[in-house]
Amino acid sequence: MMSKFNELINGDKPVLVDFYATWCSPCKLLAPNLVAAKEELGDKVSIVKIDVDANQEAAAVYQVRSVPTLLLFKNGKVLWRQSGVVAAEEIVSIIKQKM
Repeated sequence: MMSKFNELINGDKPVLVDFYATWCSPCKLLAPNLVAAKEELGDKVSIVKIDVDANQEAAAVYQVRSVPTLLLFKNGKVLWRQSGVVAAEEIVSIIKQKM
């Protein structure tokens, strides 16, 4: 899992990672915002969901202490990090700034 994850985040295309849990209510509120952001940005960004319960190693490496937590990667570096529900417009704005 980690090698595939590392391969994905080391590209020069921005990758937004949503660390979530199936039991998390705010995570369910965030999901449509991610869909809306992806619709607006299209192929300029990859959006990946990581279940922290199923992927505890990735959650530990990036010190994810609460869900949902969003991390934006480009070339293997974390460009932005935010916990909690984030509006689609804010997600789009931040990704455009970091591209």
